[in-house]
Amino acid sequence: MAPRRHRGKAPEACRSLDDLTAHGLVLEMLAGPLPGIYDPSGPGRMLFGFFAAMAETERESIREATLEGLDAAARKGKHGGRPPVITDDMLHTVLRRRAAGESVEQIRPDLIIPTGKRKGQNPGLASIYRALAEHGKAQAYPEAVETAHADFAALKQRDRARK
Repeated sequence: MAPRRHRGKAPEACRSLDDLTAHGLVLEMLAGPLPGIYDPSGPGRMLFGFFAAMAETERESIREATLEGLDAAARKGKHGGRPPVITDDMLHTVLRRRAAGESVEQIRPDLIIPTGKRKGQNPGLASIYRALAEHGKAQAYPEAVETAHADFAALKQRDRARK
């Protein structure tokens, strides 16, 4: 059986411990303050359970810190991910030409990405359709968009007041 690493999943680690016991294998700690061989049916089971619980606690701590960091960045107006490929001007062009009866496939070759890694290339069809879908949602639910903008402005105002 190949060695496995269990990070943050105590139930899975305990199931593996049961598999070790069923096959008559032992747990060997290669490094750390407790190096040695431990029988999974005796004190080794308790030690293994302790390490599994600590790993799960550490994983949860990392997750919480990550979410707090993302929340803090969002409050500052920073959002992860790449910037959208379709600019407002490009979207306006697509909407105008679609209204004139052209298909997205016909419009795509005339669109050029202005910035970023793909600068000077044509956007993908999926990017165009995604931008159209987002525009459609914004048009279908204008009050939700307005509320989101107002909430964001209030957050920015509150953050400025704290400084």
